[in-house]
Amino acid sequence: MLTPPAGAMGGAWFLPRAELQTLLDLLQADGRKVIGPTVVDGAIVCEEIRRVDELPRGIGDEQAPGKYRLTRRQDERVFSHVVGPTSWKRYTYPPRVPTSTARHADGAVVSFRPVTPEIPKLAFVGVRACELAALAIQDRVFLGGPYIETDFQQRRRAALVIAVQCTTSASTCFCTSMGTGPEIKAGAGHDLALTELDDGFVLEAGTPAGAELLAKLPVSAANLDHSVAAVQAVAANRTRIGQPLQTAGLRDRLLAQLEHPRWAEVANRCLSCGNCTLACPTCFCTSVERVTDLAGSEAVNERVWDSCFSPGFAKVAGGDFRSQPKHRYRQWLTHKFASWWDQFGSSGCTGCGRCITFCPVGIDVREELKAIAPAQPRPDVPKFEPIADDRQAYATARIVARHAETHDTTTLQLAGLDAAHTDGGPGQFVMVALPNHPAAAISVSRYLKPDGLLLTIRAAGPATKAIVELPVGATVGIRGPVGIGWPHEPAYGKDVVVVTGGTGLAPLRPLLDRFIAERAKFGAIRLFYGARTAADMLFTEELERWDRDGVFDITCRWLARHQAGTGGGAGRSTVSAIHHASWDGANAVAYVCGPERMMEATTIALAGRGVTRDRVYVTLERHMECGLGFCGHCQMGRFFICRDGPVFRLSDLGDVFGREGV
Repeated sequence: MLTPPAGAMGGAWFLPRAELQTLLDLLQADGRKVIGPTVVDGAIVCEEIRRVDELPRGIGDEQAPGKYRLTRRQDERVFSHVVGPTSWKRYTYPPRVPTSTARHADGAVVSFRPVTPEIPKLAFVGVRACELAALAIQDRVFLGGPYIETDFQQRRRAALVIAVQCTTSASTCFCTSMGTGPEIKAGAGHDLALTELDDGFVLEAGTPAGAELLAKLPVSAANLDHSVAAVQAVAANRTRIGQPLQTAGLRDRLLAQLEHPRWAEVANRCLSCGNCTLACPTCFCTSVERVTDLAGSEAVNERVWDSCFSPGFAKVAGGDFRSQPKHRYRQWLTHKFASWWDQFGSSGCTGCGRCITFCPVGIDVREELKAIAPAQPRPDVPKFEPIADDRQAYATARIVARHAETHDTTTLQLAGLDAAHTDGGPGQFVMVALPNHPAAAISVSRYLKPDGLLLTIRAAGPATKAIVELPVGATVGIRGPVGIGWPHEPAYGKDVVVVTGGTGLAPLRPLLDRFIAERAKFGAIRLFYGARTAADMLFTEELERWDRDGVFDITCRWLARHQAGTGGGAGRSTVSAIHHASWDGANAVAYVCGPERMMEATTIALAGRGVTRDRVYVTLERHMECGLGFCGHCQMGRFFICRDGPVFRLSDLGDVFGREGV
């Protein structure tokens, strides 16, 4: 086994299924009580466990509004179930905690002293993404204000969190709508994350404490098959859950419907039992109870869970502010999805679905929100054909040639791929993966039928540096092509303007190939290309050939010759060329690739030539972990760049293009 260095962060590791007990043993050897899922009274609950055999091996669950039952699975997995009736709140914010004692002395003198509870060292095993979000929400509630809930603070500090990626879901799950899952993201608050496969677990450390624990486990580096299977299992689960609730603008819509008749309708079904608040991992309503001795001289004050559904919860000397069930339901729902934002800066819901499953009368909060605060029509989003399923799996490609384009940019020729991986369009990209490196999103710079691709890669970080340094004969994992590429059909019968700089020529190269192949279908084709220096220009031999043969009207500029010392960058020289060239863009379609600031300036210059926003296509760059719109890294406003782009018609982007911080 290859052991990761102590304290090391990053990388994916594999723990064989037979070694899971070693993880539990290490946690207990550290003096921790292990809390994990186990079957009690026909439900999977969070209780103390000591052995792997106590986990729900081969047990799943079926959930629906007001319905819950365990099922027998056909495998030996221990985490292939959904959340149960208990949450980790039970341990970080227990149902009953003594807070202070009060004593009468001589029948007159009263003294108080705080109770300092014994805080156990715990390890939570099996925490889902929605539950990590719930812990983070309670962190903001109890630790983010002017007062600190010290008991919660101490219990949170004493707990080690072993999270589990969700690869299964129930009909009641809606974490995708709340932005809390099913995938566990970096910095989510976990020490260690596990993804369960049939033969074991893919592990990743989330904190130095998690990395130290990982270093003690008998793990090996996760191979490509394990890593891909882990990602695909979570991605498939996201697809199954879908997007059952539109949350954009929900706060305002809900607060505008405080007198909606649906409040009374749902109250006629509601039992005011408080099951939803007891099962909820974020609800924090409590009351104080006092337990006295027989003489009545000493009392212990205890904080106990309560519910805003309880009759009398809002009672004061002058009466009950929420005496009717419809008021109590409205309070709970509007707090959870609206006023929580005003108080704590987030929603109070994580989409775990417990309130739906464990409601005795099956009230579905999603349906109530849709009825009371119906979603407004979504803004127009570009509609594209779905990506073929066979492009979501990694294939192995062999490097058969390599060519240094510039000092930091190399073109790799790959071979050995099938048609699904070589039948892409201009502007699409592939995810290139090596073991122990995150997959890199790389634009295809040319398709080579029948089995090859050209990838032009700038060594911008550890992953791309490792890829470009591979020798001929080495292999890499390829997934794709994915994304939305350059549409060339809108330019039929029109002039074409292509504007780019530096390595931006690479994703445009297949589009230029398409223009050459169908040259008679287009009018004048102008290419404006800029670079910092002549040595930074790509595909110089092709540029010279295209220029010599008159294929395109090419304008090339580089900073060193035209604007050295101006600080404007290569983009400024390209934009200047657009301004000074003599041409009319009233009948032109433009394709632009480069840094966003360069593209902003370019689109302004194009507008000055008569090229309107609906005839300008841009390609955007964001950090992409998955390339399928599942990880959320590349989100920009309402778009996932990898899924809805990377190529967009400028008019479809609205006001998010060029907006700082989006």
